This record gives sequence, C-alpha cells and structure tokens, in this order.
Amino acid sequence: MFAAVKRWAMFTLLPCAAALLIRLLHLSIRAETIGLDEVRPLWKRGESVIISFWHDQLLLMAPGYKGPGTRILISQSKDGELIARTMEFLGQGAVRGSSNRGGPRALREMVRFAKQPYDLAITPDGPKGPRHQAKEGVAQLAKLTRRAIVPMAFVASRGHRFASWDRFLFPYPFCRGVYAYGEPLFPEGDEPLETFLIKIQEALDVTSRRAQQRLEERGVSAV
Repeated sequence: MFAAVKRWAMFTLLPCAAALLIRLLHLSIRAETIGLDEVRPLWKRGESVIISFWHDQLLLMAPGYKGPGTRILISQSKDGELIARTMEFLGQGAVRGSSNRGGPRALREMVRFAKQPYDLAITPDGPKGPRHQAKEGVAQLAKLTRRAIVPMAFVASRGHRFASWDRFLFPYPFCRGVYAYGEPLFPEGDEPLETFLIKIQEALDVTSRRAQQRLEERGVSAV
C-alpha cells in the first residue's frame, strides 16, 4: 500500500507540481521571442515541423513554444518518465525512447506521429551527450518524414547550471530570457545524411548565438 502511494505521488503529484513551477517560473521571466517569422509561414500553411534544441534548454521550452502542439522525444529512463508526465501537464505529448535505449522504436513512433498535425520535438544531443553535439537521429527523422527542422534556443541572464553532462539550466525567477527560432532546414532527397547533420549542427549553434546576442543587446549576458 505504501509503495503504491509513493509511486502515485512520484508519478502524479510530482509532475503536476513541477509543471506548476515551470509555468510560474516562465511567467516571472522577462522573455522575448525572436525569429518567429522564420517558422510562422509554415504553420500558417498547415505544415508541421521538427523543433530541435539542446538538452540543457529543455526546462522552459514547453511554455515558450508558440506552435500548434508538439510530441517530444523523451528517454525511457525513470527521469524520462517524470519529464514525460510533466510535459503532459504542460499540454505537450511525449514519445518514449532515445539513441541509447529504444532508439529504433522511438524513431518509428516519431515517424508514425508525423502523420498527425503535430510538430515533433527532439533534443539531438540527448539523453547523455556529448553536450551540444547533434546525433544522426534528428537528420534521419527529417529525411523519413520530409519535414523541415526548425532550430530553437533559449538563454537566460541568470540561473543555475547543474553539474550534469549537459550543464542543465535552471533560470532564476525575474531574469531576462530570449527564445530564438532559426531558419527551417529542408532535407534534400539525394543529400548524404552526414552533410545534412552538419547543417543541423551549424543551425543550432547559430540560433543559440543569436539568442545570446539579443540578450547582450539588452545589456546582460547569458548564464
């Protein structure tokens, strides 16, 4: 009985509380969004995309996302289960799997979800790194679904970096923040996977730098 209550609290109450904390934290931050004009025409035409961002920026991506809805790839670990349930409380769905565990099944699930009018979201350096290095799964997904990849980034002026492989970011309340969308990348049929992956890596790096530069224009630097 105690074990059942403990599990219920961990996988229901904790994600609910985490989602509430994330919403309140997001409301407290003076955040702006740049680059929406890059992706908004695709959404207006009813085209779904693949949102791609680095793993350390995950915390506030759901409330900062401006699209029609996503299904995000999340690992099959216990931590992944908590994150997936938290995302559900934030109105976003999840596909379970990763490059390390359940990868082929997760890719198939993402391709299946691509038949529905949702954006797909993926952290291409997750779940265990290397940090800010895109893995080929994101390029494979784009080629299989024929969807554009839209790089996204979030930076904050103040926050805590955890001592994890990705240096996960927890922004402090009332800091300044910037969400940035990058130019959509469309897969070409005859383009080698490795070449497309390099383009994705460069686009993610450029989008992160744009967000950092916008913050600097406001007189503060990114943490």
